[in-house]
Amino acid sequence: MISGVKESRRDKIFLVLNYMFVFLAFLVVFYPLIYIVSASISNPKLVGSGEMWLWPKGITFDGYARVFQNSNIWTGYGNTILYTVVGTAINLAVTLPAAYALSRKDFTGRHFFMGLFMVTMFFGGGLVPTYLLVKELHLINTIWAIVLPSAASIWNIIVARTFFQSSLPRELQEAAQIDGCTNLRLFMKIILPLSMPIIAVMALFYGVGNWNSYFSALIYLNEAAKYPLQLVLRQILVLQETAAQGSGAMDSSTASALNSKAEIAALVKYAVIIVATVPVIAIYPFLQRYFVQGVMIGSVKG
Repeated sequence: MISGVKESRRDKIFLVLNYMFVFLAFLVVFYPLIYIVSASISNPKLVGSGEMWLWPKGITFDGYARVFQNSNIWTGYGNTILYTVVGTAINLAVTLPAAYALSRKDFTGRHFFMGLFMVTMFFGGGLVPTYLLVKELHLINTIWAIVLPSAASIWNIIVARTFFQSSLPRELQEAAQIDGCTNLRLFMKIILPLSMPIIAVMALFYGVGNWNSYFSALIYLNEAAKYPLQLVLRQILVLQETAAQGSGAMDSSTASALNSKAEIAALVKYAVIIVATVPVIAIYPFLQRYFVQGVMIGSVKG
């Protein structure tokens, strides 16, 4: 607010409504986070009965102990890190050069190629043709089946192209070319160092997507040793649901055993959610400065 300017009654009402809306949005986002953290260290019986709805009750760290003792979870964790690092590197290696080329006005046919890219945003071959293609390329049950089909996002290419067009002056490129700089050297030595905001934004978008991805692994991977963490977590959820559904049609001792397993699975589930989320949350503060700059791409020009 500008100092010395008196607010009208409508301005005050608008400000109060804004604060109320922001506070409500904060509660909507904050409550699930607190619930997951509390459920991961609470007695699973109290969580399942609904007695624990905000703060932890019957505190236990058995879920985290089981997570750290489970070799499948650690294997999935390592696979997810590998898929995320390799996949994000490939994503950036494809997206940034393509976006820069499409941003150059002297690139003949850029509108034609951009039109072809745009078509893929609305039309796709479908799951079966894609699977047959991956199979014919002998990529089934390999890391390449996870990272190559999603090597580039057309939307991210458009965002990166907008950054190159609006944030990098053409005069800089012309001066470099007059000095004898080749296109490759111009891109590597000048464009990329000046493009840290968009690189950070693309790395964050692709990295989070690769970290949370499980469907491609579900379709293309056959060995449990190659499953990412998200697929391991999915198996835990399936185990919990199966145990809960099958306990009603069995004798009391068997049902009790299955219920116990379901409670343990629920406890591990919440612990794994925390373990799987912490790395992404920990990385974000280091990219926040660039991310804030990147999300404003094209909004202010000058």
